[in-house]
Amino acid sequence: MARRTSDNRDQGDFPSEAVIARSFSQTLAEWAAKAQILERDGLPKIDPVMGGRYLPAVRAYFNRRYGLSTVEAIPPDGQENLDAL
Repeated sequence: MARRTSDNRDQGDFPSEAVIARSFSQTLAEWAAKAQILERDGLPKIDPVMGGRYLPAVRAYFNRRYGLSTVEAIPPDGQENLDAL
């Protein structure tokens, strides 16, 4: 699935990378470069089903990074098979 770089969705729990970049005072290019590095340290990756990062988990990552929380978010354990339902 291709990464979304921008769209008109400014709200919701899985916003575009452009919306996340703006919320952290970054340009899209700055955020893209930094996100690659921060993912190695635990920044949530783009969810392949939803097509975006789960914004509450991104905020939780930064809260932990700056000592505001000790709660760990658990990433999904693998690809979901929605046809199994």
